[in-house]
Amino acid sequence: MGFAEFVVVIAAIMALNPLAMDMMLPALPSIGASLGIDVPNRLQMVLSAFLVGFGVGQFIIGPLSDSFGRRPVLLGGMVLYGVASVLAIAAPSFATLLLARALEGLGTSATRVIATSIVRDCYAGRRMASVVSLAMMVFIAVPVIAPSFGQAVMLLTHWRGIFVVLMLYGIVALVWSWLRLPETLPASERKAFTIPEVLAAYRQTVTNRQTLGYALAAGGVMGCMFAYVFSAQQVFTGIFKLGHYFPLAFAAIAIGVALAGFLNARMVGRIGMRVISHGALIAFLVVATVMFVAARADALPLPLFMALSALMMFSFGMMIANFTALAMEPQGAIAGTASSLYGTITTLLGIVLGTTIGQDYDGTLLPFSTGFLLCTLATLAVVAITEKGRLFQPHNKPVG
Repeated sequence: MGFAEFVVVIAAIMALNPLAMDMMLPALPSIGASLGIDVPNRLQMVLSAFLVGFGVGQFIIGPLSDSFGRRPVLLGGMVLYGVASVLAIAAPSFATLLLARALEGLGTSATRVIATSIVRDCYAGRRMASVVSLAMMVFIAVPVIAPSFGQAVMLLTHWRGIFVVLMLYGIVALVWSWLRLPETLPASERKAFTIPEVLAAYRQTVTNRQTLGYALAAGGVMGCMFAYVFSAQQVFTGIFKLGHYFPLAFAAIAIGVALAGFLNARMVGRIGMRVISHGALIAFLVVATVMFVAARADALPLPLFMALSALMMFSFGMMIANFTALAMEPQGAIAGTASSLYGTITTLLGIVLGTTIGQDYDGTLLPFSTGFLLCTLATLAVVAITEKGRLFQPHNKPVG
């Protein structure tokens, strides 16, 4: 396939994950009412269960794809995603729904890991970062429309209709991938699927300073994003009283991250991954500090919160694709396993941080702003240690 179709199909595959995540936001109150859940913070489990399945699944998807090729594992994961969506449509209880969500997350772990591995199979260095940025632009832009799309579905049908839409999208992505996406890992380069081989690849991944450092850094900023997503519906409808206009506010803020993906794809080849991502991390810290001070002073009205959140999203978008590319750069020989472990580390760390912050929601923005600031400070420390204090400086070779 041509370059444009390659980027689009990679983005479409990756979009399965955020679509399944963010379309659910407007449906949470209806799910609670339908399934008898009267504790608002507990409804965050609809999101966190999905992410747990996503994070755990990545741990094994990479080694499987390194052994058996990208296509069969990718297609198998997408089939699982479809089956899980059917289970969610028929879920008679909250527990069954959470099981279906975890299985959906498990299925999309294949799409996320293998999409990254396919890009690494085909490209390297700044060209890889450019492709990742273009795909991530679509991947991250999905939250701009997903809540509004979910709200539209809710206006036409029950919350279960959202899972019908997710199932149909999964079928389209599955058929497109089956027909058009080639196998990118030659049989001669596949690894034996044995415990010693897998453990050796994991050891190579976590003992590389650059890979581990940027995985932890990505997990730190993802923790901020997960906390924001987990509590967004409560914040916009509870604190700011937006009601059904919540998806519009969420979309307006999410535009920042889509814009960042577009700009990063155009700039990274000239400026470099470190200069852009380190600058964005400093901006992230400034936004976190301002939000914390404003929340402490009880002076965080909706316009200021939206402006700061948009800047937060923009900075995140300028960081995450470059953190991913920097982490994967030294791991060309074991791209699938490295991508798998990277995804597990970043997702599970993000879930732990995001859930901790989200469950502290008390009707104010102070828990979120405090967690945002602490996560950002920790991330800056990790990046500084990884780079041995040499921030903003391009390297001629990966840090080993």
